[in-house]
Amino acid sequence: MSKDTPIASSARVRVISNTQPIRILVANAKGGCGKTTMATNLASHFSNLGEQTAIVDYDPQGSSMDWLAARDPHLPVITGVDAYRNQTPGSTRSYGLRVPSDTTRIIIDTPAGLGGHNLSDMIKACDMVVIPVIPSAIDIRAATGFIRDVLLTHAYRGRPKSIAVVANRVKKNTLIYQKLQKFLNSLNIPFITSLRDTQHYVRASEHGLGLSDFEQRDKKDKLEWDPLIAWLDEQIAQHPSQNLKN
Repeated sequence: MSKDTPIASSARVRVISNTQPIRILVANAKGGCGKTTMATNLASHFSNLGEQTAIVDYDPQGSSMDWLAARDPHLPVITGVDAYRNQTPGSTRSYGLRVPSDTTRIIIDTPAGLGGHNLSDMIKACDMVVIPVIPSAIDIRAATGFIRDVLLTHAYRGRPKSIAVVANRVKKNTLIYQKLQKFLNSLNIPFITSLRDTQHYVRASEHGLGLSDFEQRDKKDKLEWDPLIAWLDEQIAQHPSQNLKN
């Protein structure tokens, strides 16, 4: 872990802020669907907009924290919280996470196997949920179950949150992608965009970069991300914290 990466020492402390930050949960119980890639690129996006951004890593693999450790300190600062530490199996995760008081955006990277009370706790404390899904028969079945679990959580039933699905690592013009597209369009949940399978994300991740950190972005990547960014902007504009600014 780089000493340049600011990491909170404990997950059981509280945010001290006059304005509640926007919290975006990136979640899917299935591993390998690109949650960390989604979370780190969202953190990069918001930090490049000048938002005081934090990324909270609940995944025991600590991939988001590894990404931050590789990040050049001259890039826009992103605070890291290694929330996977000091967690006992089966314990309820706490959302009282210490981040800088001026934090305006929190991106939450979640582990595989997320469910039960832990899932409900995370749904309760976030403002919106982004669910990445990759085109495979196994992942489609897993996504069906996970979305059902989200909608049935006590937290969601008590206070529904905005949810969007993103198809990840997509190779279009394949039968499995068409099946995934048909499945996602059948949901009562926005299917926002499809992100292609490209080495751009792998190379960027190795250096602690998101696509927004590049001065010249690939036009195809930008076109694929634009619908998700527009959806997030719309949800953020409707958040009560934004009304306080107006």
